Amino acid sequence: MKQQGKRKIRIGRVISNKPDKTVTVAITTLVRHPLYGRVFRRTKKLHAHDEENVAQTGDLVELTETRPLSKTKHWRLARIIAKAE
Repeated sequence: MKQQGKRKIRIGRVISNKPDKTVTVAITTLVRHPLYGRVFRRTKKLHAHDEENVAQTGDLVELTETRPLSKTKHWRLARIIAKAE
C-alpha cells in the first residue's frame, strides 16, 4: 500500500485578492549564492484558494499544498497568521 506524504506548508504575504476566491501570495526566501556566498532574497508568487474571501492585501498567511484546483492554483489558504495594519 502506498503511503501518502506530508503536504507542503508555506508562509507568505498576500499581494493581491482581486480574483474571486483567490489570493496571490508572495513567498520570500533567503538564498546563499553558491560561489560568492552573498545572501539575497528570492520571491515566488503563488495563487491560493480562499473560499470565504477573508484574506486582505498585506495579511501574513499560511498555505497548504492541495490537488490542482485550476491551471495556476495548487495551494489552499490554511489560516491567517497576522492581519495587515
